Amino acid sequence: MAEAVDVVETAVGEAASGVVFVPRSRVVEGVRAYGLIVAMWLRSTMAYRASFVMTTFGNFAATAFDFVAILLMFSHIDVLGGYTLPEIALLYGAAGTSFGLADLLMGSMDRLGRRVRDGTLDTLLVRPVPVIAQVAADRFALRRLGRVTQGALVLGYALVTLDIDWTVARAVLVPLMVLSGAAIFAAVFVAGAAFQFVAQDASQVQNSFTYGGATLLQYPPTVFATDLVRGVTFVVPLAFVNWLPALYVLGRDYPLGLPDWVAFLPPLVAGVCGAAAGLAWRAGLRAYRSTGS
Repeated sequence: MAEAVDVVETAVGEAASGVVFVPRSRVVEGVRAYGLIVAMWLRSTMAYRASFVMTTFGNFAATAFDFVAILLMFSHIDVLGGYTLPEIALLYGAAGTSFGLADLLMGSMDRLGRRVRDGTLDTLLVRPVPVIAQVAADRFALRRLGRVTQGALVLGYALVTLDIDWTVARAVLVPLMVLSGAAIFAAVFVAGAAFQFVAQDASQVQNSFTYGGATLLQYPPTVFATDLVRGVTFVVPLAFVNWLPALYVLGRDYPLGLPDWVAFLPPLVAGVCGAAAGLAWRAGLRAYRSTGS
């Protein structure tokens, strides 16, 4: 495995060195480099197809236990916080799918602290490719599709089971909710990685907002304290991942009494979060002074 990693990293360096000959924006450079690195890790993964299938199924099964726990609760109760099983399934599926997509694309960002500590981040800095693209694509794990698939299946079950008064707005809001939620979680991954430039052993702090936030959103806001609901609405806006848009789809009022139109703000919130995370990343990268400093 170590040799495979060395081969991939060498290939990344060679591929990255070729992108400087064609003028292009930093965004295009980053996307192209990300794609090249991901493609190499995919080739490495597909070299062991049986292992890939088993690890993907394991990822699917492990995340499915969260929903199994909810099913066990509903074997003893009819509602939780005023919500039925299909309604909670909608919240669970939307949060799980959004987080799964962000974890698939940006989950490797939580390794940044380790790179800062052992000095391997320096090898990324000398390459003529945006560092964020290299960190995000590093060790791209296609097995995380198991989490995305599990969340999508639960979301599909909820949409089929619920008696929703479908309108054009509600129909558009469902995919918009999932994609915007993924973008918000991706911004949280980047912001958490930026924090690791300062606190080098802070991956668990980042995980509390990513994995912890995804778990929080699987349940209705009515089961949590009002102050916590305010915090994930106005401070770390995770409520825009699924709570606000999903409650609009369900025809339910939000606990904080916000107007209905805020359910359509997730794309705007995702853009603001992305810009803030980008600024935090640039500040952290500029403050980095290499290992041992």
